[in-house]
Amino acid sequence: VVAIDTSLSMDATDVEPNRIEAAQDAATDLVDGLSDNVRVGLISFNGAATIQVAPTTDHDEVRDAVDRLELAEFTAIGEAIFAGLDAIQIAEADQADAAAEAGEDLPPSQLVVMSDGETTSGRPDVEAAQAAFDAGVPVSTIAFGTQGATIDIPGEGPVDVSVNEEALEAIADSTGGQFFSATTGDELVRLRPAELLVPERV
Repeated sequence: VVAIDTSLSMDATDVEPNRIEAAQDAATDLVDGLSDNVRVGLISFNGAATIQVAPTTDHDEVRDAVDRLELAEFTAIGEAIFAGLDAIQIAEADQADAAAEAGEDLPPSQLVVMSDGETTSGRPDVEAAQAAFDAGVPVSTIAFGTQGATIDIPGEGPVDVSVNEEALEAIADSTGGQFFSATTGDELVRLRPAELLVPERV
């Protein structure tokens, strides 16, 4: 499951053309690199988290949903992780009977969170990370953006939206995931699916 930050800070242009478009391009590239039989889901999160697409082998549905993402206020990374765990639980329940009949284990699951890393709403990161660890679901994180970046808020002027790499790295470290940092769109696109979406159980 890929979770993409859609908070207003993602409008910053320190990653060209801006953070959200770079994230959309990178997410699409990740999906493009997956085998047809791999289920992938999409979470968007700003002040709340929404399951845009439940894990599916219909990759076109995921790509279309990525393209439609819109920005809103606040950032709820913890809620995004909880929503991702819910989506994974539903997908695993759907596959459980077939796996049992075939004498196979369920395939491993993983969350990939793409964000500039500053939770301002919802349950805290540490609570969500503990839930992911308990569920055996690694959370890999991609922090993108730079220090000192700003966005213009009407009536407020420039607002600091510096990336918080430490917060996202802590989530990855505590769940058995991987942490990546990218300051340009090209760096995001170079993060390959083999690195992010072939998880091991914690």
